[in-house]
Amino acid sequence: MRILALHAGIHDASAAAFDDYTLVAAVAEERLTRIKGYGQSVPWLAIDEVLRIAGWSRNEVDAIAFTRGFHPTYHLRVPWWRELRYSLERARGTGRDYRDLAILSRRFGTADTGKIFHAERFLRDNAFRPDTKIHFANHHESHALAALFYTDWDDALVYTSDGIGDNVSYSMRGLKGGALECFYGDDRWLTRRLPDAGLASAYGHATVACGFKMLRHEGKLTGLAAYGEPKLADAFAACFRFTKNGLIETDFRNWEAMQAKIFSICQGYDRETIAASIQKVAEDFTLRSVRFWLERTGARKLALAGGLFANVRLNRLLAETLPVDEVFVFPAMGDDGLPVGAGLAFLQKRDGIETWLRNRHRLDDVYLGQNFDRSIDDTLNSAGMRRLAGRNVDAAVDLIRAGKAGAIFTGRMEFGPRALGARSIIASPHDHAINDNLNKRLDRSEFMPFAPFVLEEDAARVFEITDVNRYAARFMTITCAVKPEWRARIPAVVHVDGTARPQIIRDADNPLFAAILRRFRDQTGLPVLINTSFNVHEEPIVNRPEECLQALQDGRVDFVVTQQAVHVAA
Repeated sequence: MRILALHAGIHDASAAAFDDYTLVAAVAEERLTRIKGYGQSVPWLAIDEVLRIAGWSRNEVDAIAFTRGFHPTYHLRVPWWRELRYSLERARGTGRDYRDLAILSRRFGTADTGKIFHAERFLRDNAFRPDTKIHFANHHESHALAALFYTDWDDALVYTSDGIGDNVSYSMRGLKGGALECFYGDDRWLTRRLPDAGLASAYGHATVACGFKMLRHEGKLTGLAAYGEPKLADAFAACFRFTKNGLIETDFRNWEAMQAKIFSICQGYDRETIAASIQKVAEDFTLRSVRFWLERTGARKLALAGGLFANVRLNRLLAETLPVDEVFVFPAMGDDGLPVGAGLAFLQKRDGIETWLRNRHRLDDVYLGQNFDRSIDDTLNSAGMRRLAGRNVDAAVDLIRAGKAGAIFTGRMEFGPRALGARSIIASPHDHAINDNLNKRLDRSEFMPFAPFVLEEDAARVFEITDVNRYAARFMTITCAVKPEWRARIPAVVHVDGTARPQIIRDADNPLFAAILRRFRDQTGLPVLINTSFNVHEEPIVNRPEECLQALQDGRVDFVVTQQAVHVAA
């Protein structure tokens, strides 16, 4: 069955395509609009992109899996006067409530989203077949299923946490004996009046209080936290309470009330103090809640998803503190990953849990975007970029050893927030000065070091890699300690607290990426290279050859290595 899945969210809209249980493609709308975190509408560019990758037309789609998101009002079964009111408010830049399916579901008191969505109109107006099946997946269920499906565990706790989705900020599910039980966070809570302000929301408000942007710069606070003291932690913690049922609750009824309180607490304090404080509160409450649910379920495996688990320091704390045998964080842990979970939710409903569990498998990679290997070299050559003689791997390593920073542009674009070797900037880790140099060239203001990538065969001798964190480290979703003997040799990838966020790479996943590192290691004795995302500050990661060319022309990078050659500016 050909399944299209999509998330039309207020941010991070995206789409995915499944051929039954095979994930064929997944793309975030931002990579095509070139607007970071793009949302507020149906992701038509991403929809057409994943269908193009799959080789399908819209008319060939058999099923569409939605999350409850933002849709034009003519797709919604609302009174004419609501449509008129929305049109007037949209002109003023407001009117969110009138096209958000989750809010409408709560307002109309129904979890049956089909009652408020004109499915037949949506299908007819957008060239889908009238018999195309429609499924609405729960927000946190989508996060959870995406994390669980790509494991082979018999028992697990699946824990999700984000700002708000389908009326809740968290969910907890337990896998045991072939059954998956939801304890909190499914459609049973959709129509209840609950606070829409969780830990991730507080973290976002603290991000704004530091002068950054919510839903975009929370990672900056994660980096800054190591430089401050958590003097405000008690004040932040007083905004929450831990219940006897293992839930994290707050008395704030909405984001605005929480924002006002967070801002008042932060007033007069430097951003390092704010960052350290909110990080401590997020860690303390999440650790306590996850521990509670591990004890209740008896699980020894932990699957995580939702925007809060983009916090790699938090993920490390959970992995190293809790009694678990393995942790996995779905690589597209934020809302851009929801279409993957929505498609999997449809499959579970179609086939039942036994068949669904039997089809699970570990994730090899997330190279799920378009492949431009056939056109990248022609694009660079036709623009006058100089192609270096010799083998691409040799030329790239020579430039890296000479202190240059280059980009790798190979194969299919990565899905999710991390650059994982298809659209990455690479450089030597031996000199910390490369951080300031690259950040200046890329217009970035980062406080964490660049991430390293390391071959699977070398990972455990450089980093504290164990059976618990190894799978997560393949996708750069967790930090770990750098072994003391390596910290001074690779300073560009070591944080002030002696940790790093490694990506473990295998030859089979990305042969070019691995070959460059292996040759660099053999020549220098250093088994890691820098891997930072190939993008300029406030822009999405590079997708198309034209964007790669622009970066080379603008001097953002010194060279580009492709499957065929190494290119430099003329």
